[in-house]
Amino acid sequence: MAGVRVHTVAAGIRYQNRPDLVLFELAPGSHTAALFTQNAFCAAPVEVAKTHLRESMPRYWLINTGNANAGMGEQGREDALACCVAVAGLTQVKATEVLPFSTGVIAERLPIEPIVKSLPSLVDGLNVSGWSLAASGIMTTDTKPKGASRQFEVSGQTYTISGIAKGAGMIKPNMATMLAFLATDCSVAPSILQSILAQATAASFNRISVDGDTSTNDACVFAATGLAANQPIETEKGELYQVLLAQTVDLCQELAIELVKDGEGASKCVTIEVAQAMSEQEAAKVAYTIAESPLCKTAFFASDPNWGRILAAVGRAGVAKLAVEKVQIYLDSLPLATAGAVAPDYIESRAQQIMAQSAFKIRIELGRGDACYQVWTTDLSYDYVRINAEYRT
Repeated sequence: MAGVRVHTVAAGIRYQNRPDLVLFELAPGSHTAALFTQNAFCAAPVEVAKTHLRESMPRYWLINTGNANAGMGEQGREDALACCVAVAGLTQVKATEVLPFSTGVIAERLPIEPIVKSLPSLVDGLNVSGWSLAASGIMTTDTKPKGASRQFEVSGQTYTISGIAKGAGMIKPNMATMLAFLATDCSVAPSILQSILAQATAASFNRISVDGDTSTNDACVFAATGLAANQPIETEKGELYQVLLAQTVDLCQELAIELVKDGEGASKCVTIEVAQAMSEQEAAKVAYTIAESPLCKTAFFASDPNWGRILAAVGRAGVAKLAVEKVQIYLDSLPLATAGAVAPDYIESRAQQIMAQSAFKIRIELGRGDACYQVWTTDLSYDYVRINAEYRT
């Protein structure tokens, strides 16, 4: 993509011979929008990145895996800043023009030496084709890289938007426990870029849950290099704004669903759709109660259509004055429950076949209003426990 160069190296931060250090270079004049974790114990790189964004527009994003640099207090902030200073010294920019990002084990000091030692080769190798390797370089417990790119045309002008993301565990909304890096060659004013990112994240990364845990390091950043040379988008009006917003939402949803599919130990990607609620907040409450219920998630893993667990989750979701006789539950198009009881045409064998698929949908109709909310979640398997029990070994 015009205006973005990327390179990845194996610095040996936690494991040898594994890509674990990534550098993005943005063309001069690029704008960056960002969203970060809402966890009160946010990691040092999150604190430093927020500070730098208030002072400068970034030219570089530095990402390391293997170590989260979280829970380390002032030492962690000093280490994150030292990495920024080292990048700045090699690229002739201010340290505040470098944003640091880290992911990996919490409460261990970031090993500065291998990072700084690897920076010269990282800078020297910057290239326009480095996105794919970077998608591997930001992984932790992910089993596969996650990236997406698309081009779209408005008024005869072609634009590009690309992104990579990582995340497989500690996945929960409020930035969903993940890192994502997006860029477009479109020219966009900073405030509009921030609005587009917020809307896209609300419809994608903030609607996924693997285990209900929110991390200390979540971040999603979006750069607009402006090298498409369009008239800058400065208002939330016009065809280019609408198309860019739609393309960004679509790309983020693609990446978010890939995160769910690659959830730790996951074998199922389950869409939970709650409709006919009185408000979006009410629908979301029901959706997440199901999505994060260990009993529901283990039933998903077993391909067991134990819809009583779903019914119980709806009932405990805290919906005021819920009329259970109006609740309908569907597994894909198969009715499970109607009028709050087993559906007359329910077929257990058909339900098992649907749940044996790698992806299926559960739809809840509350019979209370017109609001709807959709989230994506996983099953809960033996491997999830194994992966997290062995995470530091």
